[in-house]
Amino acid sequence: MQNVIEFSNEATLPTQFGEFKIRSFREKTHNHILEHLVIKTQNLPQNPLVRVHSECLTGDALLSLKCDCGDELHATLKRIQKEQGMVIYLRQEGRGIGLFNKVNAYALQDTGLDTVEANLALGFKEDERDYSVVKFIFDFYKLTQIRLLTNNPSKINTFKTMIKVIREPILTQCNQHNSHYLAIKKEKMGHLL
Repeated sequence: MQNVIEFSNEATLPTQFGEFKIRSFREKTHNHILEHLVIKTQNLPQNPLVRVHSECLTGDALLSLKCDCGDELHATLKRIQKEQGMVIYLRQEGRGIGLFNKVNAYALQDTGLDTVEANLALGFKEDERDYSVVKFIFDFYKLTQIRLLTNNPSKINTFKTMIKVIREPILTQCNQHNSHYLAIKKEKMGHLL
């Protein structure tokens, strides 16, 4: 079965970072339904600033210090408000392993495993995310080139097959709780930190 993607109406979302437009994209696959969100400025320039951000309940909503996800999301919302662009918020918690398994991975990290080792110990790849819906979203908004806000070379390479990409770094503060996590992202996953 080929993925089926539907989209909602567009609505206004006032936030502490400014006023945005939002639209949900419902992705139906053979075994699940995911509802993603685009958060964008009213107008998009020809070369908008874009972040493809994977859901992180602990970082985005609970402001966990264990990762840099919430800080990256908030920094992005501030930047796109100033520079015009969008966040594609993918519902792929825990690099695609889901919240339940992410908490199990956290428990393994509490015993000394790093984030990659924990995913592997649970029987997953280090990153299980699927970005196929992103191509649909790029096409939906008629984007031909973007300034991609990321440190992840895998995202850069994937999106370069879909659209013209100029990478812009996203830097957040390191703290005592996420310093090892950030080091693993750099050393094992090749992140450009």
